[in-house]
Amino acid sequence: MVRGRISRLSVRDVRFPTSLERHGSDAMHTDPDYSAAYVILETDAEDGLKGYGLTFTLGKGTEVVVCAVNALAHHVLNKDLRDIVGDFRGFYRQLTSDGQLRWIGPEKGVVHLATAAVLNAVWDLWAKQEGKPLWKLLVDMDPRTLLSCIDFRYITDVLTEEEAYEILQKGQVGKKEREGQMLMQGYPAYTTSCAWLGYSDDKLRQLCTEALKDGWTRFKVKVGADLQDDIRRCRLIRNMIGPENMLMMDANQRWDVPEAVEWMAKLAEFKPLWIEEPTSPDDILGHATIAKALVPLGIGVATGEQCHNRVIFKQLLQAKALQFLQIDSCRLGSVNENLSVLLMAKKFEIPVCPHAGGVGLCELVQHLILFDFISVSASLKNRMCEYVDHLHEHFRYPVVIKKASYMPPQDAGYSTEMKEESVKKHQYPDGEVWKKLLAA
Repeated sequence: MVRGRISRLSVRDVRFPTSLERHGSDAMHTDPDYSAAYVILETDAEDGLKGYGLTFTLGKGTEVVVCAVNALAHHVLNKDLRDIVGDFRGFYRQLTSDGQLRWIGPEKGVVHLATAAVLNAVWDLWAKQEGKPLWKLLVDMDPRTLLSCIDFRYITDVLTEEEAYEILQKGQVGKKEREGQMLMQGYPAYTTSCAWLGYSDDKLRQLCTEALKDGWTRFKVKVGADLQDDIRRCRLIRNMIGPENMLMMDANQRWDVPEAVEWMAKLAEFKPLWIEEPTSPDDILGHATIAKALVPLGIGVATGEQCHNRVIFKQLLQAKALQFLQIDSCRLGSVNENLSVLLMAKKFEIPVCPHAGGVGLCELVQHLILFDFISVSASLKNRMCEYVDHLHEHFRYPVVIKKASYMPPQDAGYSTEMKEESVKKHQYPDGEVWKKLLAA
């Protein structure tokens, strides 16, 4: 039962000094401090439940996202939660179409990250009030209600609401069985934790050995800074994991289009399933050129973690520019916009392999991919969800990985809530972790 008026919105700048040990380092982001703009919604309802939401950042700039959240706050405060979710499409559009704020978007950049953080908190609160984990809230939702959460503006040329309804209706067949399958086996994952670009060969070997022991069979390696170094590291990791296990590569937007094709021709011997973000995330036709050129080498193109919105995804699909689509729970406009992308991907029969890692991205996106399998795609072919083994200890409901698979969360909400002690310690710049580091 949805209840309560939103009486308070607060937002905090939370940063973890991951750059100290080169966690998360890649060809473009050499020293990330995994961070989040962390939103808390409170209501006047007697249940005392709060909604927690976040968006992921790399340190500097988190304060800018915090500013944008505060600029959006007036759209949320004093609103009845029932009114918000009763016309979620209208509320989504109100947030993304603010007549003044949209000038610094629209639906992209800092203002869209802020929108994601706010909406993630709304979804967390809604799921908690319904007493369900978010994936289950979505799976159990009537298709018409689900579609009423989506803004179809700008995508009706490839997906109408009626087409989306048909997809969801077809997805009703075998749904209970697929839900049972997920509860038993979990959703297949791959690991990126072993091969950050800043790691030494010894560390890479050690982490690969541990991962193989833990049952991992799918691995991703960062590439793109230096070709000879890439060849050496890819050979090392391929030798460690053997020919039967899966290898993916990620260039994090490092290359020009011709360079991407040339570079991957030299890395093709290591049999990667895909090259991720080979060039600028905005270059749809560039991705299409690369995808076409890599077909003879049997290498797919994956992208999406820095796609601004559903419109970019629409065009990537139209242009046949990707073979693997990577949604992100905090880059797009929360669950609402991700739902539209999952449905477009189903129409184009392109597998969704979500981006995760960072701060809380694994915790959030597991809900979306579980919903995708149970209610939309109904397939695990060529599908897996990224997993990175950092910072889960700071969350109240951390991900559970068993046999290299995400086990469906059982707690009500969107798994977004962080431990208050962690937030206090890592708040920037006044938390004790940062006071010590900044003093040094």
